[in-house]
Amino acid sequence: MDLRVRPSDAHGGGSRRDGGQVLRRLVRTLLAALVVCAVVLPVSAAARPRIPAPAPAVLAPPTRSTLVAAYAANRANAERAARMAAGHGDRTRAAADRAMAARGRHLLSFDGRGAGLAVEVLGDLAHAGRVAVLVPGSDTTLETYGRFRAAALALHDRLGPGTAVVAWLGYETPGTVSTTVLTAGRAEEAAPRLKGFVRELRGVVGPEAHLSLLCHSYGSVVCGRAARGLDVEDIALVGSPGTGSDSVADLGTSARVWAARGAGDWIADVPHGRADLFGTTVGFGTDPVSPAFGAHVFAAGGGGHSDYFTPGSVSLDNLARIVLGDTSEVPRA
Repeated sequence: MDLRVRPSDAHGGGSRRDGGQVLRRLVRTLLAALVVCAVVLPVSAAARPRIPAPAPAVLAPPTRSTLVAAYAANRANAERAARMAAGHGDRTRAAADRAMAARGRHLLSFDGRGAGLAVEVLGDLAHAGRVAVLVPGSDTTLETYGRFRAAALALHDRLGPGTAVVAWLGYETPGTVSTTVLTAGRAEEAAPRLKGFVRELRGVVGPEAHLSLLCHSYGSVVCGRAARGLDVEDIALVGSPGTGSDSVADLGTSARVWAARGAGDWIADVPHGRADLFGTTVGFGTDPVSPAFGAHVFAAGGGGHSDYFTPGSVSLDNLARIVLGDTSEVPRA
């Protein structure tokens, strides 16, 4: 077994002793997760039968003039998915699909198959000068989408008129208790989808709109994989376990990169390093809030891992300032 931490990953280098401590912590974390996964995942997988759902609506890339039709087509697809889930006896999924199909929901895409995918717009995307795309972390599915949407709503309320927020559940997120959350596999699958979505989004809002990517937890790994050449002005990483890159320069982006972590966020206790374990690289490298990474580190208050978009919080206020371009008002951590 080849098990090593790259020197540059241990909070910017440090001593061999510091690197050894990071390695030991990382190994303990990985072994604990692997044991839990070996017990929990087979049970949970067996307990959840596959839910039938229609294939996604086949639509051309959206434009300003076709947004309303796209929203309607995807709501109709969600309604069909709700009926199929109900017929299968899954009331929880049926209710989640039915909520997506509600009048007034603006779905850019919807796929009720598997864990489910959805991309929803809050605000008037066709006329927005400032647009934020939220990329979620682990355990975000159609059943848990409500809490992700609540974060998007809180941000949009804070941003005000002339803005739009896109809740991008465009990939199958890993489970918090799973081996997939320890590797970049899901992020590597998601990155091309995110890059393609941003290209389509730019086609809707035009080159003059300001796009920001706000990435939470494992979502920051997705954003790190997608960052190179991405046509956005700002990338903000909150509650990040790392991006898979050693520094902002390694991301290959011209966007301003921001990072924050709340004082009560347990992610601070996750070892920031990478290790080769059984032929797979686990861990995500340099801590984004460390000086070695080189991001603009901003204050996030005392909140925990799920509190970055809490109304009235320091973190939400600063994220809104980043999206609005009021960056001179963003306090450094």
